[in-house]
Amino acid sequence: MQGSGRPHSGPPAVGASLLEADAYFRNLYASEPSFKRLGDLDGDFSFFLNKNGQLDFNDPAAVMQLTKTLLKADFGLKLELPDDRLCPPVPNRHNYILWLKGLMDSTSYERPGRRLCGLDIGTGASCIYPLLGTAQRPWCFIATDPDIDAKSLGYAKRNVELNGMEDRIRILERDAAGALIPLDDAGVQSIDFVMTNPPFYTSEREMLSSAANKERPPHTACTGAPVEMVCEGGEVAYVGRILRESLVLRNRVQWYTVMFGKVTSLEAMVGELRANGIDNHAVTEFIQGNKTRRWAVGWSFGPMRPAEDVARGIKSSIWRKMLPPTTKMDLLTLPSGNATSPLIKRIIEFVGSLELLSWSWETEKSKGVGRASENVWSRAWRRKRLRELSAEGSESSSRRHGLAGLEECRLGFAVTVEVGRTETSVALHWLEGHDQGLFESLGGFLQGRLKDAKTID
Repeated sequence: MQGSGRPHSGPPAVGASLLEADAYFRNLYASEPSFKRLGDLDGDFSFFLNKNGQLDFNDPAAVMQLTKTLLKADFGLKLELPDDRLCPPVPNRHNYILWLKGLMDSTSYERPGRRLCGLDIGTGASCIYPLLGTAQRPWCFIATDPDIDAKSLGYAKRNVELNGMEDRIRILERDAAGALIPLDDAGVQSIDFVMTNPPFYTSEREMLSSAANKERPPHTACTGAPVEMVCEGGEVAYVGRILRESLVLRNRVQWYTVMFGKVTSLEAMVGELRANGIDNHAVTEFIQGNKTRRWAVGWSFGPMRPAEDVARGIKSSIWRKMLPPTTKMDLLTLPSGNATSPLIKRIIEFVGSLELLSWSWETEKSKGVGRASENVWSRAWRRKRLRELSAEGSESSSRRHGLAGLEECRLGFAVTVEVGRTETSVALHWLEGHDQGLFESLGGFLQGRLKDAKTID
């Protein structure tokens, strides 16, 4: 972050639409902020700029002021921190919240922006994740510090109060030997997500060695205390505890998520998920600037599948083995000049003719959402169904509808039609279910039905 980029427009105004607010937050650090503009906005920050408008990243006080100024200018948040505690780099932490929003939005049939409650494990003195989350969405948080760092907890409570978030962020003190996910102690039956940015290092020696090998001290190493950055076994052991607790809690948490400092830790974690039979996970990579990289993983015991860009956010081919199954299948591509109305009509009719649990088309979005109890599109199923109806005799449609309402959904899906500048594309999206073969089977069926769509007029 060199500071010669975009000007600051300030956080969304009260009453801004979710669409406007999300666009603002999504694009915040797409380019580097202008330090000159930040200095004009905040005299405390301008004090640390040299005559060329640059910041000395080797100065812990300057780095801490950058964090405070970014939170104030971009999110409308206030922050107090002691000199000997972790000073979180805002863009890096913000990336985690952005990914979490996409994860939660894409794994629900409800509209984005619903009220959720999350658990932040190891919230630290800044309480940064709950503050960023509540600034962007109508979320509430339980924030803990399993390391029993009274000083950090005191500052965390102060930062919640400074921002008037006492009714949405609850600081929960923990015993070091207690559960990392203390739902029962917190008095809650279930929670929407867990998040944590665990200590990276296995020892102080490893922490100091890592800092010495960097060209410039990382933004956080200047002020972080060992209690915040070191734990026995490092981040892999720490997250191993969360995994073990998740195997007991299971669906009491919709998504368990972690941000790692090392890609090898992510690789080890994905291996553990697969070894424990967890078939629904998401991985991503956070890239900020030219050097800073972090990785995240989320896993769920529920059936809702994350969107493709959320679940498979690592682009490097050497790490493709960590990716979960694709949740998007391209069905058809046509030149953009073709009329879409006949194509959409055909999709609505032949998907609607299937004996689904539900099927609806959203005209404004050119998107249909359906749910199926089994592969009702296959020839084998149709033959079986004819035999059943023949044996049972005439069965009223109302009774069939009543029975369908009791059937379990094995596959939730969406069909989308997107019109671009040069082409129109039709895609199938996996929204719900644990059976990858069922999703692929439906994709093959739809491709077969659409293969002559280029002749539709």
